[in-house]
Amino acid sequence: MRTVELLSPAGDREKLEMALAYGADAVYMAGKSYGLRMGAGNFAPDELREAIALAHRNGARAYVTVNTVPRERELDGIGEFCALCEDCGADALILSDAGVLSIAKRRAPSVAVHMSTQAGITNSASAELWHSLGAQRVILARELSVEEIAEIRAHVPAELELEVFIHGAMCVSFSGRCLLSDYMTGREGNRGECAQPCRWRYALMQSEKPGEFFEVEEHAEGSYILNSRDLCGIEQIGALVAAGVDSLKIEGRSKSAYYAGAVTSVYRRALDDCLAGKTVDPALLEELDRVSHRPYCTGFLVPVNGTRQFYQESRYVRDWEVCAIVEESDGASVTVAMKNPFRVGELLELLCPGGAPREVRVEKIWELDELGEETAVDAAMRNQRRYRILLDGAPRYSMLRKPKKD
Repeated sequence: MRTVELLSPAGDREKLEMALAYGADAVYMAGKSYGLRMGAGNFAPDELREAIALAHRNGARAYVTVNTVPRERELDGIGEFCALCEDCGADALILSDAGVLSIAKRRAPSVAVHMSTQAGITNSASAELWHSLGAQRVILARELSVEEIAEIRAHVPAELELEVFIHGAMCVSFSGRCLLSDYMTGREGNRGECAQPCRWRYALMQSEKPGEFFEVEEHAEGSYILNSRDLCGIEQIGALVAAGVDSLKIEGRSKSAYYAGAVTSVYRRALDDCLAGKTVDPALLEELDRVSHRPYCTGFLVPVNGTRQFYQESRYVRDWEVCAIVEESDGASVTVAMKNPFRVGELLELLCPGGAPREVRVEKIWELDELGEETAVDAAMRNQRRYRILLDGAPRYSMLRKPKKD
């Protein structure tokens, strides 16, 4: 049976553990420099070594992003970082710059090279060029349809791997190549510091009337004219597998550990069903509504004009919240790290690795102090504290959640 990789974000140690627990075949991460998500926690050198080792112990591959657009003074440091990644056992480096590729080949010759979506690869000629320069994989531009991806697959060598984004935030600019943040705030998106001004609300001002603003009135709330929807490609998994894609990538290194685990869980189940010849369970779409997201669309995978922007607002849809994450289990009870309060008698939803969510009722709660002593509680639960609750059959990394109250 053909295998297709599920690639999940690992912005920090907690997100890494969640992605691995919920079924990622591979994870992508960054050091403290040279990646395009400087707002994520990322990994110091020793942490990077530990993270890669953890991925390998879980049977997963670990890719490191070095996809910033470098300046001349950074080249020596990039070379040292590539060498560090090789020494740490990284399975691949994700690059966007031809010069960095040449440096990586010299300083980390045993590490595979994946060309980032930032390279804007939209055709087979470009893909083959990168392959001839030593790339094992190309991450195709997000602006391609399923049909175009299939055409590229038909015209490139079989050994060249193709990766596409399947889920997550999208950018209004072509493959993330945007100068708006740099122009307006001095924070350059191509160097991992994007302030996301595309998500802001804008108005018009006439030069003859300075200080007088006119709403862009597509809606009563104004208009967020550059705001993108989020990509949700779960219904296109079958078509992408048939098109010959080798890796499906979930965006989100800057998002929560809950997001990393929950979205990985959904796509793990969907991809396994697809590879087994089954149809994707419609309930999985509902599951994706229970993580923080902007309104969904199919991106460019199924091109429908006018469906990729959302003008009314730029806020996230957050209808559900995580209550706790399971740290330990003795079969009859679990020790949890509290995220949001809940009470004895409350009905929650339990999301376990490898399975569908199920409802559970909280029967009893004890707070744990630093010495492990327990005190029974009902209310007044506090975030970032540890508690033990009666709960049967919840392994480590399971998550408890509930709908948010209005």
